[in-house]
Amino acid sequence: MSLVLTLALFVVGFMILIKGADLLVSGASSLATRLGVSALVIGLTIVAFGTSAPELIVNLLASLSGKTDIAIGNVLGSNIVNILIILGVSAIIYPLSVGKGTVWKEIPFAMLAVVVLAFMAMDTLIDGAPASVLSRGDGLVLISFFIIFLYYIFGLARADATKSEAVPEAIEQYPLGKSIGLIVVGLLGLVVGGKWIVDGAVTFAAALGVSEALIGLTIVAIGTSLPELATSVVAARKKQVDIAVGNVVGSNIFNIFWILGISAVIAPLPFSPALGIDLAVALGATLFLFSALFIGIRHTFERWQGWLFIASYAAYIVYVLIRG
Repeated sequence: MSLVLTLALFVVGFMILIKGADLLVSGASSLATRLGVSALVIGLTIVAFGTSAPELIVNLLASLSGKTDIAIGNVLGSNIVNILIILGVSAIIYPLSVGKGTVWKEIPFAMLAVVVLAFMAMDTLIDGAPASVLSRGDGLVLISFFIIFLYYIFGLARADATKSEAVPEAIEQYPLGKSIGLIVVGLLGLVVGGKWIVDGAVTFAAALGVSEALIGLTIVAIGTSLPELATSVVAARKKQVDIAVGNVVGSNIFNIFWILGISAVIAPLPFSPALGIDLAVALGATLFLFSALFIGIRHTFERWQGWLFIASYAAYIVYVLIRG
């Protein structure tokens, strides 16, 4: 396959991937409302899974094809993009006033996710092993943490349901057949788009003489984060700051505990020592976010901080490109 055709399929793959996630969320939300599921639960589960679906599909396909650097790089890169770019852009659009629950529970949970991953990735330092690997056992532990997180958000859903039955935004309902059709087409789009992205990433890495991890950390990570970007930017423009921040923090938790956990269960993931710096950047970005909420206006992510986050990401990208 020529490089030009690979590039075309790579770009089209991203378009199909994002549209597939959108169709999946629309169809599943419509079906859930027909089954009597509350809007809040839909938002915390179906929409959250839907915006993380591109990362999940890309990682599953990368793991099945043995491209582990793409799988790990995609998750770390997406988490860094989510905080430094998506929250940075959102804060520039509208300052983000963050609730106490997000400050003291969800953001620390996201930090815990990175710390747990760091311990699992330090086999050479902790156990003296010849190489670091995210084993199937590690994957099961990550999934166990994810189940705890699900228990937490369903607890939030029950608490909010007792306060109000109001639906914040109407969910468009379709006939049963159309809802199921949207789900099926959305899933197909995710699989096809994800495969073209993984294949293209491998080809580009070989053609440019760079590592697959670099492609995963940059192009693939940014592309699979587009649903989160769209969701947070729209939420910021509508001044729905809890959605803008919660979408990013929740996605980062999903990425490590669920997506990387599933990927490791499918196939053990060798952890390249070079990715240790990127893991440190992901942890630093989360700590940066937490500390920023206590600088200036308390519990508010201000515009100047948004610009600082974007500048930090630009510096990180320069480093990654120099490293190769």
